[in-house]
Amino acid sequence: MTQYENVHPALGTALDARGYETLTSVQTAVIEPEAKNRDLLVSAQTGSGKTVAFGMAMAETLLGDAERFGRAAEPLALVIAPTRELAQQVKAELTWLYAKCGTIIASCVGGMDIRRERRDLAHGCHILVGTPGRLRDHIERGSLDLTWLKTVVLDEADEMLDLGFREDLEFILSNAPQDRQTFLFSATVPKPIAELAKTYQRDALRITTAEERKQHADIDYHAHLIAPKDKEKAVINVLRYHEATSTMIFCSTREMVRHLSARLSNRGFAVVALSGELSQAERNHALQAMRDGRARVCVATDVAARGIDLPNLDLVIHADLPNNSETLLHRSGRTGRAGRQGNCAIIVPQNKRHQVNRLLKFANLRATWSQIPGIDAILKRDQERIFANPMLQDVPTGDQLENAQSLLAIYGPEQVAAAFLATQQSNYPAPEEIIEIADRFEERSQSRDRADFDDGVWFRVNAGRKHRAEPRWLLPMICRIGGFSKKKVGFIRILEAETVFELSPDVADTFFETAQTEGTGEKSLRIEKIGDRPASIGRNDEGPRGKGGRGKRGDSQGPDRFKRGKRPEGRGGRKQHGDYKGKKTFGGKPRSKARD
Repeated sequence: MTQYENVHPALGTALDARGYETLTSVQTAVIEPEAKNRDLLVSAQTGSGKTVAFGMAMAETLLGDAERFGRAAEPLALVIAPTRELAQQVKAELTWLYAKCGTIIASCVGGMDIRRERRDLAHGCHILVGTPGRLRDHIERGSLDLTWLKTVVLDEADEMLDLGFREDLEFILSNAPQDRQTFLFSATVPKPIAELAKTYQRDALRITTAEERKQHADIDYHAHLIAPKDKEKAVINVLRYHEATSTMIFCSTREMVRHLSARLSNRGFAVVALSGELSQAERNHALQAMRDGRARVCVATDVAARGIDLPNLDLVIHADLPNNSETLLHRSGRTGRAGRQGNCAIIVPQNKRHQVNRLLKFANLRATWSQIPGIDAILKRDQERIFANPMLQDVPTGDQLENAQSLLAIYGPEQVAAAFLATQQSNYPAPEEIIEIADRFEERSQSRDRADFDDGVWFRVNAGRKHRAEPRWLLPMICRIGGFSKKKVGFIRILEAETVFELSPDVADTFFETAQTEGTGEKSLRIEKIGDRPASIGRNDEGPRGKGGRGKRGDSQGPDRFKRGKRPEGRGGRKQHGDYKGKKTFGGKPRSKARD
């Protein structure tokens, strides 16, 4: 049996039974003599064992010198968590930690049967775990009495404030005894958390076990630059490249969770969804499917995934970018836990590169920028996985050997090996073809040589000067269709009835194929491939990117979308001054609410 200094003996036995050999830094810090019977304000990185830490820290106050609890009545300890999943996870952790103490642990969380919770409270408990809204509901209904509380724990306090639970927390804490012990556990301690601690804690001991906003040492970060329309394909290729045992994909909205999970399921991935619109039973089923291996991919929103600990989670994918650096750290912290190596992939639309750089800077993270794995790279990884298949290491014996020899006698070794490879490859969903995005930051560091376009490929679009065609919407449209930067675009010459433009040869074929299959985004616009430089444009012509002239005022022929006063709207187009309809305007723009 391992001896844990300053740990209550009953809890030490539970730690041994759980297989603990050493404690984490936060677990060690909260049981130091200086922390005994004091309020604690603790910040530690995600996955550092905070639940076990506050479980050990409150044992001294709850049990004293006793080995077991007495008869259960009103709760002695209250743990408040932001979400149902985290509350149930905390309850499960405390259950095994206090298994030798005769502890009764109850829970009160939204989405569960409130009548059953009321019966559990009436029967009594020693430790109560709940979410802010449901706990307040029980207090107001008179089914929860906090008179005998000795310890209150706020787990993931920063997230509870972000979710708008401040009023509920203040109500609960104001109904708890003034002489209680209060623990605040939070990944970070921004100003609102510091103010909450100052109001509801007494001479709290500040414990920081890791520098705030510090990168997980056990997580490799990869940022992949993509064309915006390739986001779903990029997610598929990242999943295929890593083939992780367990993956969590984060989306910003419930709709995106539904859409992406359906897309992945159709492609053959074992996937579950996790969002706030699901019932508690559905969410529990999804998490259990991940834990027992029936599902390998979980697509979730930030709120639904708060505090969830999935064992063996090897990969986190940010399908939608997080709103801030704290969310980036929280999402990424789902992997790389308990000493395991984790991977984090950030899917970056090419127009969001600056935003991601800011997020990484504020989070004090370094990411490796690279292209999304392509088909060739994925198939190569598949080959490596197949060649390392443990079945190939087994030496056949008995009937297995006899059948193998018979098979070889009929078909030969090459045909049998090819069949084995095909069978194994069929287990993997097919990878997607991705448009390669040139890193425009790398491009800027290189001098541009016009000789790059000596063999440029020319295209024609059916909009010219008389249609009011302008480079300011033509160039972004071309780059959007092709998924590349403007460095791949050579000359743009706006003629009377059409516009011709030049593309670098390495992107021309992909651009034309995309334009034909997906269109330009404007019903009246068509793009044709010319090939060589038009005869009407000489080699010495000047005017890269649209110096070929502007439309005359009053011209009104051509496609309807480009008549005078009807510039293209939305993709690449701009509205005329004062054209905005349906709302009060000020200077041709919608008034803000402050002006109305």
